[in-house]
Amino acid sequence: MSQLIVCQNSQGIIIAADSKAVAMDISGKVVHLTVNRMLQIGPHAAILTGGAAEGMDMIKDLKSFVEEDNTEDVQEAYEAALPFLATQFEAFMRKMCEVTPLDPIHQVYFILGGYTDKDPDRPFRLYLLWTKRKLPQLDGDEISLAYSAPRLMGLEYKLSKLCQKNTPLEEILPEIRRGMEDRARKDDEVGPPFRYAVITRDGFREV
Repeated sequence: MSQLIVCQNSQGIIIAADSKAVAMDISGKVVHLTVNRMLQIGPHAAILTGGAAEGMDMIKDLKSFVEEDNTEDVQEAYEAALPFLATQFEAFMRKMCEVTPLDPIHQVYFILGGYTDKDPDRPFRLYLLWTKRKLPQLDGDEISLAYSAPRLMGLEYKLSKLCQKNTPLEEILPEIRRGMEDRARKDDEVGPPFRYAVITRDGFREV
């Protein structure tokens, strides 16, 4: 389990993630871990991973791949990330299915967010990379205003309304903090340390 929360308006993006994860050891036993689900990619982008802890290795490899290629625009990063992560995800699924039957614990998904200077009307973008169709195929969708994974529909509705009004990011952030902390109180598979960051024209910054 994990919890990711993101939203955006014309001022920028807010991203949030918890740090609990589960993984399978070589005997097939579930183990609980603390991981860093948020990685900055270049000066104006970041990626989150949810689900199985193996997603962390995938986004670390993606970070190296994108930065070695000097990719800074989020649209270009997304075009590179989808096939890169799809290949890694397929390899992960093949490996895991050799150990244990297919199970929801194998789910891994990603949210990529960042800035583009190619579209002045829509400078900020959020993308969800997930198993939209069926395992082990990874696909992608653009996120319009707000999204959470797993879904927190009440919080998403509230965040979407705030983003539609172009509310300053510093006023939206407390709602995300409350949503994350409330989720952790209700589900012991979601927990601290919680990480929060904003992405603006000035770049990525943890808050």
